[in-house]
Amino acid sequence: MNNQITLVGKVGNAPTSVTFTDSDNKLAKFSIAVQEFSSKKDNPDPMWIDVDAWGNLAERVLDHVTRGREVVVNGRLSIVKYNKEVNGVTIEIQKAVVKLSGFHLCGPKPKSEDAPAEKPTRRKRTAA
Repeated sequence: MNNQITLVGKVGNAPTSVTFTDSDNKLAKFSIAVQEFSSKKDNPDPMWIDVDAWGNLAERVLDHVTRGREVVVNGRLSIVKYNKEVNGVTIEIQKAVVKLSGFHLCGPKPKSEDAPAEKPTRRKRTAA
């Protein structure tokens, strides 16, 4: 089976930096809001999908993907599970992550792109 997904959404959290993994691979992360189909007239809440861009694609994402811009992302979907403690109770969190294989910017640039923005940075990963 082939795990490929294409999503259209608006960029929420744009990448602010490219980090380098322990093996010196580049990584840029951003999120998109995807609207679920609904037959109701009211708009349902968007689904937030995290997107990871690796290698040279991380640099392209950092240079072109900005908050509020409509984007088409292509990639491989995975579900990431982790545990988090909330009010003394451990709960399992699941989130969808797309490993980016390509993207296309759509529509006009949001008005916020007309103003000069702070230049994103490229930084080495620091030990936590």
